Amino acid sequence: MILVNDETKIIKNHSLADALIELGYGETKVATALDGQFVPRSARASRILNEGCRLEILAPMQGG
Repeated sequence: MILVNDETKIIKNHSLADALIELGYGETKVATALDGQFVPRSARASRILNEGCRLEILAPMQGG
C-alpha cells in the first residue's frame, strides 16, 4: 500500500511510470513528488515505489 494524494492505494506495478498508468493518468501531463521530492518525467520509469511511500500527483490548472 502507498499513499496517493493522501489516499491509501494498492498498486500492482512498482515503478512510478507504471503506477501512473495504473492510476489512470496514462500520458497526462502531471508533476510528481515521491516522499516529498520532485520526480521528473525522465526518472519515473526507474523510480521504484516502496510500501508506505507517499506519492503526490499534481495536474496543471487552467484559467486565470
